[in-house]
Amino acid sequence: MSGCRFSPSQDLLTDSMLGSTCLLYLLAMTFALVPEAQQFLTPQDYEGDETVTTLSLAVPCDYDSCRHLQVSCEELQKVGPVACLCPGLSRDDQPPDMPRLGEVQIVAEEGCAVVHWCAPFSPVSHYWLLLWEGSRALQRSAPLNATFRRAELQGLKPGGAYVLCVVASNQAGESRFLGAGVEGPESWGGPSFGPCGRLTMPPRPITLVHAAMGVGTVLALLSCATLIWHFCLRERWGCARRQRNTQAAEEL
Repeated sequence: MSGCRFSPSQDLLTDSMLGSTCLLYLLAMTFALVPEAQQFLTPQDYEGDETVTTLSLAVPCDYDSCRHLQVSCEELQKVGPVACLCPGLSRDDQPPDMPRLGEVQIVAEEGCAVVHWCAPFSPVSHYWLLLWEGSRALQRSAPLNATFRRAELQGLKPGGAYVLCVVASNQAGESRFLGAGVEGPESWGGPSFGPCGRLTMPPRPITLVHAAMGVGTVLALLSCATLIWHFCLRERWGCARRQRNTQAAEEL
C-alpha cells in the first residue's frame, strides 16, 4: 500500500516558514499603527513637554531693592509668560524689617540733601523719613510710595548736624529704627549702617567767601594802622632828635 508520507525534515521546514510569516505580519502591523497613533497626539501634548522644560529653566526676577521706582517682585512675576523667582519675604502680619540707609548727597548751596535707601525683604506699603537736630522735636516727612528709594530733604541749615532715619511701614506696623528716643545727634551712638545715619551740612560757599573777605579786610586795616603808628612815632622821635642836635650846635 503506497501513500504520501512527510518526513521529519519537511515538518521542520513548514514550521520555520510559518514562524517567518507570523513575524513579518507583526512587523507590518506595528509600522501601520505608528502613524495612526501620532494622529491622536494633540499640540497640547507637545506644549506640555515644553512647559516642563521652561519651568525648569526659571531665572531670578529683575528686582533691585535699591533701585528707585522699583515695583514689587510679585508684580514682576505677573509680567512675563513664565513666573520668575523672587527672594523670600517676611509675612504680611509682621512689621517690616529695617531698611538700609544708602548714599546721602548734600547740596550745600541749596540747603538740601538727596537721600537714598534700600528696601527690606518684607512687604512694604510706604516709607517715612525721620529727621531731628539737637534737642528739637522729631520731624516726620510725608508718606512715600513703596516704589520710592530716593527722596529730597529741604530746609537744612548750613553747618547743622542732624540724625536721619528711614522707616518702612505696612498694615502690621512700622520697622524699628536705631537711635530712637535720643535727644540729638551728639548723644546718638548708632552704627554707620542700618536705617539711620548722621548728616552734617557744611557751611555755604557764599558764607566762606564773606568770611574770607572779612578776614582780609581786618588784616588790611591792621596793616594800615601799624604803618600809621610807625610813621607817627618816627616823626615824633625824629623831631625831638633834631631839636637836641640844634641845641648842641648852638652851644658850641
